[in-house]
Amino acid sequence: MTRRWADRLLRAKVRPFTILGGAVLVLALMDRGTGYFFSVGTAFSMLQLFATFGLVALGLGLSMLVGEFDLSVAGIMSLGGCVAVLTGAHHPSLGLACGLAAGLASGFVQGLIMTWLRLSSVAVTLGGLLTLQGLTYVLTDNRTISYPSMEVALGLNAPILGLLSLRSAVAIAVFVVTAAAMAWTHIGRDVVACGSDRRAAMTAGVNTDRVVIGVFTVSGLMSALGGVLLDYSLGAASPVALADVLAPAVAAAIIGGISVVGGRGHPLGIAAGVLTLAILRSGLSAIGVSPHVHDIVTGAILLAVAVLDAPDLARRIIAFRLSGGWRHS
Repeated sequence: MTRRWADRLLRAKVRPFTILGGAVLVLALMDRGTGYFFSVGTAFSMLQLFATFGLVALGLGLSMLVGEFDLSVAGIMSLGGCVAVLTGAHHPSLGLACGLAAGLASGFVQGLIMTWLRLSSVAVTLGGLLTLQGLTYVLTDNRTISYPSMEVALGLNAPILGLLSLRSAVAIAVFVVTAAAMAWTHIGRDVVACGSDRRAAMTAGVNTDRVVIGVFTVSGLMSALGGVLLDYSLGAASPVALADVLAPAVAAAIIGGISVVGGRGHPLGIAAGVLTLAILRSGLSAIGVSPHVHDIVTGAILLAVAVLDAPDLARRIIAFRLSGGWRHS
């Protein structure tokens, strides 16, 4: 019975939430007696980090779900935020529209290039990342651009019920809408089918090129939205401030159960992966653990997930069971 419960908790669909629960439990035990981990301030900080990395991780995760890999999400996030700050000084809604348009166009063009020329997504989006970062340096003249409307920054960061901010609430809403679309529309089924077996999906009548272009367009839109909200909330845009967003986004997607070969994963799993990283970062900081420990712990979790996903390990476990192992468990 114990073994069956362990198997269920390690299944790909449940694993992200198992890891999330384990992170909460471990940090709660480490924080015994201080109460810092369970404070409202720590929870608010976690959700702010969720808003920072969540939308980028979601866009990247969707591209992985379709069997591709969007390395340009960090560049799109930087570009979207800088465009919004430059164009929305007097009209924040105009800056938001321009930032989102920049992200949408970036994702659409990259998806179009990949499908028309049959190029690798890694090569195209790596070129896109470098191009977009260079464009951001040009637009900002390689300096930090301040955003004059502090009312917008304060409004985005103002606590709601002590836990949320408008920025984190928007990120959560995007996750919910995306999860619903993946679960209850044919678009979600087409994305999974395209990532699972593209040739079979084409045979079944799925326009795989349109799916790939659509996914990269949505990925660009989400990444740009994350950049706009972050730069507005900080009251400034910098071409180098978001350089380290790609690694946490990749880690969150993989911890969240997205397969690197496509066809497996869910937006709610990605949300659990992002929350795990946010909890580790905020929780470890709250109880006074050195910042570099966060990277070590994240690396250990990624290694464990990679081992659990190894096909040879799965085959050996199945063979062990068939041979009579765990019979008395």
